[in-house]
Amino acid sequence: MTALRPLLLTGGPAVGKTTTARALAETTEPCAYVDVDDVRQMIKSGGVAPWKGAEGRAQHLLGIRNAAVLVANFTDAGINVILSDVVTQDLLSIYRDLVPELVTIRLACDLATARARASTRPVHLTIEEFEMLHRQQTEPLETDSELDVSGMTLDAQVDAVRRHWRSRSEGVGSR
Repeated sequence: MTALRPLLLTGGPAVGKTTTARALAETTEPCAYVDVDDVRQMIKSGGVAPWKGAEGRAQHLLGIRNAAVLVANFTDAGINVILSDVVTQDLLSIYRDLVPELVTIRLACDLATARARASTRPVHLTIEEFEMLHRQQTEPLETDSELDVSGMTLDAQVDAVRRHWRSRSEGVGSR
C-alpha cells in the first residue's frame, strides 16, 4: 500500500471541506479524518471562535498543535491522515512547521455558491462571520493546489482532491 502525505483541506465556509474529507477518508485505506474544528471544540467551557481576538487565536493555535500530535500518532501507526481547517498564511506556516510533509489543498467557490450550499445544512455562523471567512479565503495562500469547486458534484470534488493528493504524495514510499 502506498503511503500518502498528510492532507489539509482548507477553504471558506460551505466549500465542502468536511464532506469531501469524510468521503475521501472513507475510500482511502487506512485513513483517519481530523476536523480541527472538532479538536478546538473539545474546550467545553470558555471556548472562543478563532476570529474572536487574542483568546480565539490562542485556542486556534492550540487546536493546530493538538491536531499535529494526532497526525504524528496516526502516521507513526501507518494510517493516512486528512485534516480540515480554515487557515490563513500565518497559520499555514505553523501547520507546515509542525507537519513538514503536509499537502495543502484550498477548496474555493463563489459567495453565491457557498450561500446556496450553506442553506442546505445547519450553520453556526452569523451572516457577517460567514462572509468574513469567505472573503478571508480569497487572500493569497501558498497551498499545493487550489480547486474551484463551484460547479462540481461531491464525487467530482472528491476525485479531484484525490488526484491532487496522490500526485503530491508520489515518492513518499510504501507501508
